[in-house]
Amino acid sequence: MIWRCRDRVFDLSERTLVMGIVNVTPDSFSDGGRYFEPGAAIARCRELFAAGAELIDVGAESTRPGSEPVPATEQRRRLAPVLDALAGEPISVDTASAEVAADALARGACAINDVTALGDPAMAGVVARAGAGLVLMHMQGTPRTMQARPEYGDVVAEVAAFLADRLAAARAAGIAAECVALDPGIGFGKKVEHSVRLLAGTAALASLGRPLLVGASRKSFLGALTGESDPSRRHEASLAAAAIAAFEGARILRVHDVAATVPVVRIADAARAARGAVGTPRGLC
Repeated sequence: MIWRCRDRVFDLSERTLVMGIVNVTPDSFSDGGRYFEPGAAIARCRELFAAGAELIDVGAESTRPGSEPVPATEQRRRLAPVLDALAGEPISVDTASAEVAADALARGACAINDVTALGDPAMAGVVARAGAGLVLMHMQGTPRTMQARPEYGDVVAEVAAFLADRLAAARAAGIAAECVALDPGIGFGKKVEHSVRLLAGTAALASLGRPLLVGASRKSFLGALTGESDPSRRHEASLAAAAIAAFEGARILRVHDVAATVPVVRIADAARAARGAVGTPRGLC
């Protein structure tokens, strides 16, 4: 269970990778433009690396519910100073644009996080030529429309089928299997109950054979469950979701609170590893 991102190889067979989040946007749901200025974004990336992040996902286009697309030229303008300052560091770029991805990879990014799962026809070629890591995510609709009326029969089965199809498409386009990670898209075109079922179905989704990335951090379904309307105050709920996902087989967690998440996933990893060695207690046979 390795994830190859250009010249970086993450061995995820026994541990969970913690991916930090930095939004170079004025309107992200969780930080509201706190890291929109390049200096603030660069400092935040360095802070997250120091806190234990092994990879940082930098995005220049908000994908919150109701958001509008950001032109590729503007995404590139926002990303360039951050990527240039962090050249040589393990950076993933959150974009659905092949043009943005190509520029980011030329500036040293090692992976592309594509919420449209190769919706841009040119994306696969860009990623394949660079040998970059790729995250394929499930989303029903677009960020602008995804929360209008999401419906599923069996959300876990439907998301698993979609991810298997997109993995096959990536392979057919020349992207090596070891470069691909899969994301069920919790909160992207899902009602609260859908996101909870996906979290509970982590083990089934992880059986697709590629590292499963779970991004539940600070999302609205956690607020709906806890009554907390402020995303920045969903700290404990985010840690609970991270522990469940890691214990159930996720291999990458995309989170805002890196320092708090790292020890949580180490405990979850240890418990998951020990689970297979646990026998039936005497008297319960």
